Amino acid sequence: ALAAILIYIWLRFEWQFSIGAVAALFHDVILTIGIFSLLQIRFDLSTIAALLTIVGYSINDTVVIFDRLRENLRKYKTTPLKDVMNTSVNETLSRTLMTSGTTLLALIALLTFGGDVIRGFVFAITWGVIVGTYSSVYVAKNVVLMLGVKRDWSRPSDGGGAGTQFANVDA
Repeated sequence: ALAAILIYIWLRFEWQFSIGAVAALFHDVILTIGIFSLLQIRFDLSTIAALLTIVGYSINDTVVIFDRLRENLRKYKTTPLKDVMNTSVNETLSRTLMTSGTTLLALIALLTFGGDVIRGFVFAITWGVIVGTYSSVYVAKNVVLMLGVKRDWSRPSDGGGAGTQFANVDA
């Protein structure tokens, strides 16, 4: 599933975006498996379904942010890459938080009033929504920032590399 996501994001955006998206997905899945291991919660088929749901939820948030970033890279051609990324995240942050917040309200109700049968599933998705929101906003964006991106999609690449502008990560 991650390979298909990598290829799709690569075709839709650039390879840097696909690496950032898959890094964020690895982050989400590893942290979810880690919390299950740490708390010694039973890992079953419903947990695997929850992991796939987390991947879908997280990649949706990441694609929304990346799409806004692509639009803003076309709009703000002379603005530093770091500033364009921050602007893009700020423009999509309210949407991301409202979507995650309403999902969390329903999940907390299920976690509180649901039965033992769905408790592991709901806990995994609740944790995944929190971690996925964090990774979409911070992890994916910063991986792309470290790799650099092409600044203008309206022009074809010059063939001399990816046409990237690398960010000064130390600043």
